[in-house]
Order: sequence, then C-alpha cells, then structure tokens
Amino acid sequence: MAIVYFDEPKSKVDPNRPANALLLAQVQHLREAEKGLPPGYHSGIFSHAIRTEGEVAEYVKSVTEAIRRAHIDAAAQRVRRAKKRKDVIEIAAVADEAAERKLRVRQKKRGLKKAAVKKAAMKKRARKE
Repeated sequence: MAIVYFDEPKSKVDPNRPANALLLAQVQHLREAEKGLPPGYHSGIFSHAIRTEGEVAEYVKSVTEAIRRAHIDAAAQRVRRAKKRKDVIEIAAVADEAAERKLRVRQKKRGLKKAAVKKAAMKKRARKE
C-alpha cells in the first residue's frame, strides 16, 4: 500500500480565513435556532454578513450562550411556579374554611326561620283561643 503524505496546515485556527460551506451551514442552523428564542436573547449579529471563520466563531459562541441562558431562565421560572403551587393549596384550604362558614351561617338562618315560624304559629293559636 502506498503511503500518502500531506503537508501540515500552517495554522489550525485562522480568524481571517474565509468560512467554508460547512461553517456557513452551521450559521444557518443557528440562525433558525435563534429565531425560536425570545427577543431578549437574540445576539444582534446579522448572520448574512458573516464571511470569515472568526465571525462564525463569534456568532456560534453568542447564540450558544443565549440558548443556555434561555434554558437556565426557563428552569428558574419552573422552580418559582412550583413554589407558588404550595400557596395555591393553602389558599384552597382557606376557601374551604370560608365555604364551611357560609354553610354554618345558612344553617343558623334556617334554624332561625324555623323558630320564627313556630313562634308565629303559637301566636296564631293564642289569638284563636
């Protein structure tokens, strides 16, 4: 088998080198991902103007950090919502107590009405006699 020799690249990283098709495709995918984020997380970099590897690296870094921040903030909001649910349960218990109080008041009113009806009937009997 023949051995093929390649020259080593002069530099692996060259921010001024024109971006290849693979990097530009990655920029397009990240642009689509960035569109799905809330406006506060957008990078503010115009992706169609990206031409060099350095610009690609900057854009990839900013969008990746924005996606991470968005996920962290969403997780923090879920934790806050979970804490509020406990408050809702306590409020529901208070609402049950209020319903019980209303029921007791209704029963008292009914009892008073029955007593008033009995009293009125007794007065009618007394007048007849």
